[in-house]
Amino acid sequence: MILSSALTTAVVRGRRKARRFLAVLALVGSAILAGCGGGGTTEAAPAEPAREGVPTGAPTIVSLNPCTDAILAEVTGPGQLLAISSYSHDPESSSMPMAEARRFRAIAGTVEEVATIHPRVVVASAFLDPASEAAFRRLGYRLIKMPIAPDLASAREQVRELARLTGHPEKGEKLVARIDAAVARNAPPSAWRQVPALVWESGGLVAGDRTLIVDMMRHTGFTNVAGARGLSQADYLPLENVLADPPRVVFAVGDPLAEEDRMLHHPALSALKSTRRFQLSRSILWCGGPTIPRALDELAAAHRAYVLSQAFSQAPRAGTSSPRP
Repeated sequence: MILSSALTTAVVRGRRKARRFLAVLALVGSAILAGCGGGGTTEAAPAEPAREGVPTGAPTIVSLNPCTDAILAEVTGPGQLLAISSYSHDPESSSMPMAEARRFRAIAGTVEEVATIHPRVVVASAFLDPASEAAFRRLGYRLIKMPIAPDLASAREQVRELARLTGHPEKGEKLVARIDAAVARNAPPSAWRQVPALVWESGGLVAGDRTLIVDMMRHTGFTNVAGARGLSQADYLPLENVLADPPRVVFAVGDPLAEEDRMLHHPALSALKSTRRFQLSRSILWCGGPTIPRALDELAAAHRAYVLSQAFSQAPRAGTSSPRP
């Protein structure tokens, strides 16, 4: 199928927007990195003023990363988390509820801003720019660098690592227990087959196998079509290819009202009778921690809806014989 010039223009714009979004994700690390270990730290932290309500010895923290913002909001004690990234105050990029995010000061993450706050620890992405990293080290802050967890096991360890950092490992275990409960309640029955599915973002970008969202798909009864086709994280999959070999499920990730997302909502997709399309929240796509239970619930609900639709479509109508097995 040949796209119209208007649709082609929309796809190009969408790809540009998606690339810009991936640049934002550099703030939270690379989705394709294995493991989630922290980066190097300095030998000593600078003296900091006494903080009211913060126990002596408990580190005060600034987070420059929307994924760790959400985790630290749950595993710190009162007064410990001094600031979070400005992305967490933006509904389009936050991985936590706005009411929760706005309890904390938000900063753009410049060295100058952090220096006025005087934390003991700075938590940043694995892709923190070298100049800022060097400046934080010169100032004597303990620097922890975290990438996005590429799977559920790494996400659990990331929660535990940050909880140990704050001095509240018990808070981390409570969050891990919520993640484990979500995995258990959303596991599909063993008799159900895995459903081929595609995570398709603005501009036609796909999710690769070594990503948290794909690992959560596996735990809720889906297989990743993009990986089976040899595509990696952020590879481009055009509409024509999807139409030529459609998956059973398409998870569309984007704004359905935005012009650059027209490809995700093209009428040709709606015409595919054997493909179900579900809108997936962008806020659950990359971050671990407290977003995982919500993501698993969304994915499992989609799986149940797909199975139900298949059962309904195969059910014999009144006056007809039952379909042959």
